[in-house]
Amino acid sequence: MNKLNPGTAAAYGLVLAGALVMLMPFYFMFVFATHSTSDILSLPPPLWFGDNLLANLHDLVERRPHFWRSMGLSLWIAVATTALNLFFCSLAGYAFAMYDFRFKDALFGFVMATLLLPSFLGTVPTVMLMSALDWMNSTRALIVPAACTAVGVFLMRQYIGSGVPKDLIEAARMDGCTEFGIYWRIVLPLIGPALGTLGLVTFITAYNNFFGALLVMRDQEMFTAPLVLRSLQGTTGATLAAISVGSAITTLPLLVIFVIYSRRLIEGLTAGAVKG
Repeated sequence: MNKLNPGTAAAYGLVLAGALVMLMPFYFMFVFATHSTSDILSLPPPLWFGDNLLANLHDLVERRPHFWRSMGLSLWIAVATTALNLFFCSLAGYAFAMYDFRFKDALFGFVMATLLLPSFLGTVPTVMLMSALDWMNSTRALIVPAACTAVGVFLMRQYIGSGVPKDLIEAARMDGCTEFGIYWRIVLPLIGPALGTLGLVTFITAYNNFFGALLVMRDQEMFTAPLVLRSLQGTTGATLAAISVGSAITTLPLLVIFVIYSRRLIEGLTAGAVKG
Protein backbone atom coordinates (compact mmCIF):
# COMPACT_ATOMS: atom_id res chain seq x y z
CA MET A 1 0.00 0.00 0.00
CA ASN A 2 1.49 3.34 -1.05
CA LYS A 3 2.05 5.86 1.73
CA LEU A 4 0.65 9.34 1.32
CA ASN A 5 3.20 12.13 1.22
CA PRO A 6 2.68 14.97 3.75
CA GLY A 7 1.27 17.35 1.14
CA THR A 8 -1.35 14.88 -0.08
CA ALA A 9 -2.28 13.92 3.48
CA ALA A 10 -2.71 17.59 4.40
CA ALA A 11 -4.92 18.12 1.34
CA TYR A 12 -7.10 15.12 2.25
CA GLY A 13 -7.31 16.37 5.83
CA LEU A 14 -8.39 19.82 4.65
CA VAL A 15 -11.07 18.38 2.37
CA LEU A 16 -12.32 16.11 5.16
CA ALA A 17 -12.49 19.02 7.62
CA GLY A 18 -14.42 21.11 5.10
CA ALA A 19 -16.85 18.25 4.45
CA LEU A 20 -17.48 17.81 8.19
CA VAL A 21 -18.14 21.53 8.64
CA MET A 22 -20.66 21.54 5.77
CA LEU A 23 -22.40 18.36 6.94
CA MET A 24 -22.65 19.42 10.58
CA PRO A 25 -25.79 21.65 10.15
CA PHE A 26 -27.62 18.82 8.37
CA TYR A 27 -26.66 16.36 11.10
CA PHE A 28 -27.87 18.61 13.91
CA MET A 29 -31.08 19.39 11.99
CA PHE A 30 -31.97 15.69 12.01
CA VAL A 31 -30.82 15.26 15.63
CA PHE A 32 -32.88 18.24 16.84
CA ALA A 33 -35.91 16.85 14.98
CA THR A 34 -35.96 14.00 17.52
CA HIS A 35 -35.74 16.17 20.65
CA SER A 36 -38.08 18.57 22.45
CA THR A 37 -37.55 22.33 22.32
CA SER A 38 -36.27 22.36 25.93
CA ASP A 39 -33.66 19.72 25.05
CA ILE A 40 -32.56 21.72 22.00
CA LEU A 41 -32.07 24.85 24.12
CA SER A 42 -30.17 23.03 26.87
CA LEU A 43 -26.40 23.31 27.32
CA PRO A 44 -24.69 21.35 25.97
CA PRO A 45 -27.19 20.59 23.18
CA PRO A 46 -28.00 16.95 22.37
CA LEU A 47 -25.44 15.28 20.15
CA TRP A 48 -27.34 12.08 19.37
CA PHE A 49 -30.85 11.17 18.30
CA GLY A 50 -33.70 11.21 20.83
CA ASP A 51 -37.18 9.66 20.97
CA ASN A 52 -39.40 12.75 20.49
CA LEU A 53 -39.77 12.51 16.71
CA LEU A 54 -43.44 11.48 16.61
CA ALA A 55 -44.41 14.09 19.23
CA ASN A 56 -42.64 16.79 17.23
CA LEU A 57 -44.34 15.65 14.04
CA HIS A 58 -47.74 15.69 15.76
CA ASP A 59 -47.02 19.19 17.06
CA LEU A 60 -46.04 20.35 13.56
CA VAL A 61 -49.19 19.00 11.90
CA GLU A 62 -51.35 20.35 14.71
CA ARG A 63 -49.89 23.85 14.29
CA ARG A 64 -49.95 23.73 10.48
CA PRO A 65 -52.67 21.32 9.27
CA HIS A 66 -51.78 22.08 5.63
CA PHE A 67 -48.14 21.02 5.99
CA TRP A 68 -48.41 17.90 3.79
CA ARG A 69 -50.35 19.84 1.15
CA SER A 70 -47.57 22.44 1.20
CA MET A 71 -45.02 19.68 0.66
CA GLY A 72 -47.03 18.47 -2.34
CA LEU A 73 -47.25 21.99 -3.76
CA SER A 74 -43.49 22.49 -3.41
CA LEU A 75 -42.77 19.18 -5.14
CA TRP A 76 -45.25 19.91 -7.94
CA ILE A 77 -43.78 23.37 -8.54
CA ALA A 78 -40.23 21.97 -8.56
CA VAL A 79 -41.05 19.09 -10.92
CA ALA A 80 -43.06 21.23 -13.36
CA THR A 81 -40.48 24.03 -13.37
CA THR A 82 -37.65 21.55 -13.95
CA ALA A 83 -39.42 19.80 -16.83
CA LEU A 84 -40.29 23.08 -18.58
CA ASN A 85 -36.85 24.55 -17.98
CA LEU A 86 -35.09 21.50 -19.41
CA PHE A 87 -37.32 21.51 -22.49
CA PHE A 88 -37.19 25.20 -23.36
CA CYS A 89 -33.51 25.73 -22.44
CA SER A 90 -32.34 22.71 -24.41
CA LEU A 91 -34.47 23.78 -27.36
CA ALA A 92 -33.06 27.33 -27.27
CA GLY A 93 -29.51 26.04 -26.71
CA TYR A 94 -29.87 23.73 -29.70
CA ALA A 95 -31.05 26.59 -31.90
CA PHE A 96 -28.19 28.89 -30.83
CA ALA A 97 -25.58 26.14 -31.25
CA MET A 98 -26.69 24.51 -34.50
CA TYR A 99 -28.59 27.08 -36.56
CA ASP A 100 -27.38 30.19 -38.36
CA PHE A 101 -29.97 32.96 -38.50
CA ARG A 102 -30.11 36.73 -38.63
CA PHE A 103 -29.25 38.60 -35.41
CA LYS A 104 -28.24 35.32 -33.76
CA ASP A 105 -25.25 36.76 -31.90
CA ALA A 106 -27.15 39.91 -30.89
CA LEU A 107 -30.06 37.86 -29.57
CA PHE A 108 -27.76 35.54 -27.60
CA GLY A 109 -25.93 38.58 -26.22
CA PHE A 110 -29.28 40.04 -25.10
CA VAL A 111 -30.10 36.78 -23.30
CA MET A 112 -26.73 36.83 -21.55
CA ALA A 113 -27.13 40.51 -20.63
CA THR A 114 -30.18 39.62 -18.53
CA LEU A 115 -27.78 37.81 -16.18
CA LEU A 116 -26.31 41.17 -15.20
CA LEU A 117 -29.64 42.49 -13.91
CA PRO A 118 -30.33 42.07 -10.17
CA SER A 119 -33.17 39.62 -9.68
CA PHE A 120 -35.05 42.09 -7.45
CA LEU A 121 -35.59 44.39 -10.45
CA GLY A 122 -38.16 42.00 -11.81
CA THR A 123 -40.11 41.69 -8.59
CA VAL A 124 -42.67 44.46 -9.09
CA PRO A 125 -43.32 43.81 -12.83
CA THR A 126 -43.71 40.09 -12.15
CA VAL A 127 -46.24 40.66 -9.38
CA MET A 128 -48.17 43.16 -11.53
CA LEU A 129 -48.20 40.74 -14.46
CA MET A 130 -49.34 37.81 -12.31
CA SER A 131 -52.08 40.00 -10.84
CA ALA A 132 -53.22 41.11 -14.32
CA LEU A 133 -53.37 37.48 -15.44
CA ASP A 134 -55.29 36.59 -12.27
CA TRP A 135 -52.58 34.05 -11.39
CA MET A 136 -52.00 35.28 -7.86
CA ASN A 137 -52.33 32.53 -5.25
CA SER A 138 -51.69 29.96 -7.99
CA THR A 139 -48.77 27.64 -8.70
CA ARG A 140 -48.67 29.00 -12.26
CA ALA A 141 -47.29 32.26 -10.88
CA LEU A 142 -44.17 30.37 -9.73
CA ILE A 143 -43.85 27.83 -12.56
CA VAL A 144 -44.28 29.93 -15.72
CA PRO A 145 -41.78 32.77 -14.93
CA ALA A 146 -39.08 30.14 -14.22
CA ALA A 147 -39.85 27.97 -17.25
CA CYS A 148 -36.76 29.21 -19.14
CA THR A 149 -33.61 30.80 -17.70
CA ALA A 150 -30.62 32.54 -19.28
CA VAL A 151 -28.22 30.32 -17.34
CA GLY A 152 -29.92 27.24 -18.71
CA VAL A 153 -29.80 28.53 -22.29
CA PHE A 154 -26.11 29.34 -21.91
CA LEU A 155 -25.28 25.91 -20.44
CA MET A 156 -27.19 24.07 -23.16
CA ARG A 157 -25.73 26.14 -25.97
CA GLN A 158 -22.18 25.54 -24.78
CA TYR A 159 -22.66 21.83 -24.22
CA ILE A 160 -24.47 21.17 -27.49
CA GLY A 161 -21.98 23.27 -29.46
CA SER A 162 -19.01 21.32 -28.11
CA GLY A 163 -20.54 17.87 -27.64
CA VAL A 164 -22.85 17.28 -30.63
CA PRO A 165 -21.13 16.92 -34.05
CA LYS A 166 -22.73 18.97 -36.81
CA ASP A 167 -21.99 16.15 -39.26
CA LEU A 168 -24.36 13.97 -37.25
CA ILE A 169 -27.11 16.57 -37.60
CA GLU A 170 -26.52 16.84 -41.36
CA ALA A 171 -26.58 13.05 -41.73
CA ALA A 172 -29.93 12.92 -39.92
CA ARG A 173 -31.35 15.59 -42.26
CA MET A 174 -30.17 13.65 -45.30
CA ASP A 175 -31.96 10.58 -43.92
CA GLY A 176 -35.19 12.58 -43.80
CA CYS A 177 -35.46 13.20 -40.07
CA THR A 178 -37.49 16.30 -39.17
CA GLU A 179 -35.87 19.20 -37.32
CA PHE A 180 -37.78 18.46 -34.12
CA GLY A 181 -37.04 14.76 -34.59
CA ILE A 182 -33.30 15.55 -34.72
CA TYR A 183 -33.61 17.50 -31.48
CA TRP A 184 -35.72 14.89 -29.72
CA ARG A 185 -34.15 11.64 -30.96
CA ILE A 186 -30.49 12.62 -31.49
CA VAL A 187 -29.56 15.74 -29.52
CA LEU A 188 -31.34 15.04 -26.22
CA PRO A 189 -29.79 11.57 -25.69
CA LEU A 190 -26.31 13.05 -26.24
CA ILE A 191 -26.62 15.83 -23.65
CA GLY A 192 -27.65 13.76 -20.64
CA PRO A 193 -24.95 15.14 -18.25
CA ALA A 194 -25.89 18.74 -19.05
CA LEU A 195 -29.59 17.97 -18.62
CA GLY A 196 -28.87 16.27 -15.30
CA THR A 197 -26.88 19.26 -14.04
CA LEU A 198 -29.45 21.83 -15.08
CA GLY A 199 -32.31 19.69 -13.82
CA LEU A 200 -30.79 19.23 -10.38
CA VAL A 201 -29.97 22.93 -9.96
CA THR A 202 -33.41 23.97 -11.23
CA PHE A 203 -35.23 21.54 -8.96
CA ILE A 204 -33.36 22.70 -5.85
CA THR A 205 -33.90 26.38 -6.73
CA ALA A 206 -37.63 25.96 -7.42
CA TYR A 207 -38.17 23.78 -4.35
CA ASN A 208 -36.51 26.33 -2.06
CA ASN A 209 -38.07 29.40 -3.70
CA PHE A 210 -39.14 31.29 -0.58
CA PHE A 211 -39.17 34.86 -1.88
CA GLY A 212 -41.20 34.14 -5.00
CA ALA A 213 -43.80 32.19 -3.03
CA LEU A 214 -43.97 34.98 -0.44
CA LEU A 215 -44.88 37.46 -3.20
CA VAL A 216 -47.66 35.54 -4.94
CA MET A 217 -49.17 33.17 -2.36
CA ARG A 218 -51.86 34.69 -0.16
CA ASP A 219 -53.81 31.89 1.51
CA GLN A 220 -52.23 29.44 3.95
CA GLU A 221 -53.72 26.57 1.93
CA MET A 222 -51.45 27.63 -0.95
CA PHE A 223 -48.30 28.11 1.13
CA THR A 224 -45.28 26.16 -0.04
CA ALA A 225 -43.05 24.30 2.42
CA PRO A 226 -40.56 27.18 2.95
CA LEU A 227 -43.45 29.55 3.78
CA VAL A 228 -44.94 27.09 6.24
CA LEU A 229 -41.61 26.71 8.06
CA ARG A 230 -41.20 30.46 8.22
CA SER A 231 -44.74 30.92 9.53
CA LEU A 232 -43.88 28.73 12.53
CA GLN A 233 -41.67 31.53 13.81
CA GLY A 234 -44.66 33.55 14.97
CA THR A 235 -45.28 36.06 17.71
CA THR A 236 -45.89 33.28 20.24
CA GLY A 237 -42.27 32.18 20.04
CA ALA A 238 -40.34 29.84 17.78
CA THR A 239 -41.17 26.17 18.18
CA LEU A 240 -37.72 24.83 17.46
CA ALA A 241 -38.70 21.17 17.66
CA ALA A 242 -41.53 21.59 15.12
CA ILE A 243 -39.32 23.71 12.87
CA SER A 244 -36.53 21.11 13.06
CA VAL A 245 -38.75 18.17 12.15
CA GLY A 246 -40.38 20.22 9.36
CA SER A 247 -36.97 21.21 8.00
CA ALA A 248 -35.78 17.60 8.12
CA ILE A 249 -38.85 16.37 6.23
CA THR A 250 -38.62 19.05 3.55
CA THR A 251 -34.90 18.35 3.10
CA LEU A 252 -35.35 14.62 2.50
CA PRO A 253 -36.54 14.91 -1.16
CA LEU A 254 -33.52 17.08 -1.98
CA LEU A 255 -31.12 14.59 -0.39
CA VAL A 256 -32.67 11.66 -2.27
CA ILE A 257 -32.53 13.48 -5.62
CA PHE A 258 -28.97 14.64 -4.98
CA VAL A 259 -27.81 11.10 -4.15
CA ILE A 260 -29.45 9.74 -7.31
CA TYR A 261 -28.28 12.46 -9.70
CA SER A 262 -24.99 13.59 -8.11
CA ARG A 263 -23.06 11.61 -10.72
CA ARG A 264 -24.85 13.47 -13.51
CA LEU A 265 -24.09 16.76 -11.76
CA ILE A 266 -20.36 16.01 -11.58
CA GLU A 267 -20.28 14.84 -15.21
CA GLY A 268 -22.02 17.99 -16.37
CA LEU A 269 -19.81 20.33 -14.36
CA THR A 270 -16.57 18.66 -15.47
CA ALA A 271 -17.53 18.18 -19.13
CA GLY A 272 -14.83 19.66 -21.34
CA ALA A 273 -12.47 20.28 -18.43
CA VAL A 274 -10.05 17.58 -19.57
CA LYS A 275 -10.12 18.31 -23.28
CA GLY A 276 -6.70 18.52 -24.88
